[in-house]
Amino acid sequence: MKRLIALISALLLMMQPLMAESGRFAVSTNLLDYLRLGTLNVDASCGVSRHWSILVGARYNPFTFNEGNPQEQFQYRQRSFSAGARWWMWHCGSGWWLAGKARYQEYNTGGIAGSETEEGDRGGLGLYAGYTYMLSPHWNLELGVGMWGGRAWYRTYSCPVCGITVDSGAKWFARPDDVMMSFVYVF
Repeated sequence: MKRLIALISALLLMMQPLMAESGRFAVSTNLLDYLRLGTLNVDASCGVSRHWSILVGARYNPFTFNEGNPQEQFQYRQRSFSAGARWWMWHCGSGWWLAGKARYQEYNTGGIAGSETEEGDRGGLGLYAGYTYMLSPHWNLELGVGMWGGRAWYRTYSCPVCGITVDSGAKWFARPDDVMMSFVYVF
């Protein structure tokens, strides 16, 4: 968690010269990510021109449920970092937008739809689209969807706690990434 905070702080410091020029800095959290078994998340963005903004984000989920009960244990643990750019049709912070991101994720998912558990690393690119509603001068509501794809290096176990390896290797993937309903604070 300390590394996550340090990374976000470093990225925000690097964005300070751009924030001084554009004056459009925003921080948001996706409320629907919390429904994914409590995934904590934060995104920061900075307008660099009328139609473009850059963004960084992080997700973190350390939770394991029913731990100690091998037949009922499940988790959707992850650490994920992303960086990208967003193009706004009207102007930064309002209206329709399209975005692209590079993303890295460490994950451990299992016991949800079956007893198998998969853990590993994923890296890839994502495409996103959405609409941002201006609620007030400092608050926005953002709705959007996204997909990402890339390469995963994984190991599959027969259950969340047994440690019996069923499969391992590398594979290509394409999957839905985000369904967003974010509250955004604009500085």
